[in-house]
Amino acid sequence: MSTKVAIVTGSNKGIGLAIVRALCKEFQGDVYLTARDVGRGQEAVKSLASDGLKAMFQQLDINDINSITAAAAYFKEKYGGVDVLVNNAGIAFKEADTTPFAVQAEVTFKTNFFATRDMLTHFMPLIKAGGRVVNISSFVSSLTLNKCSAALQQRFRSEDITEEELVGLMQQFVDAAKKGELQKGGWPETAYGTSKTGLTTLSMILARRLSKERPNDGILLNACCPGWVRTDMAGDKAHKSPEEAAITPVYLALLPPGATDPHGKFVSDKEVQPW
Repeated sequence: MSTKVAIVTGSNKGIGLAIVRALCKEFQGDVYLTARDVGRGQEAVKSLASDGLKAMFQQLDINDINSITAAAAYFKEKYGGVDVLVNNAGIAFKEADTTPFAVQAEVTFKTNFFATRDMLTHFMPLIKAGGRVVNISSFVSSLTLNKCSAALQQRFRSEDITEEELVGLMQQFVDAAKKGELQKGGWPETAYGTSKTGLTTLSMILARRLSKERPNDGILLNACCPGWVRTDMAGDKAHKSPEEAAITPVYLALLPPGATDPHGKFVSDKEVQPW
């Protein structure tokens, strides 16, 4: 039996670190903490070790395609593929941030949608039969969806939207933000929310593709909302601890062998949510 392997992106702190911590306790196999910064990543691995938990480290910056391909090659060679992938790396500007909205839109989409899509493009072929893929989205994605124009809502919810069409729509948002034409295009004025709407929709597209192209492999792919969490990103007024936020992502990462659902769903507090 080859060793199983789980990978969590952006996991040197916050929700990502809490997911790694839980997987170290519950996943039968090697658990990889990944981070852009080697020093911070190795510090986080040490902090887990001091609690008696063994995580491995792999440098991974999802905004750097060479870092993604190097990591993919490493996991393919060492493990023959990947059993669990949790795409947690993400970014949000603070409300008080004075960075121009056009720049915020570009930077937010680059990480939350385009870089996460790059991860999925390179890692989906490595997901082993029985594998689990969890994309950390946000409840804001469904709130934002409902603020889009009727035409956009119809596309985001449609069963036949393609990955190419979705990528085009995401680029349209960034372009409209730069021109100050969001309302004209039917978009709400939130870069974070819309980037996560894109990620939830991408999850549904990729799940449908898995069902079609690998129907017998039993892979389950879902998007989820960890909740409003006390982290550097959300601040200290949020309701949940990172440990509480990890519960649903870990539940989806460890869905038992032979399970057929949820798949291609948006999940919050272990419950499938309407989209």
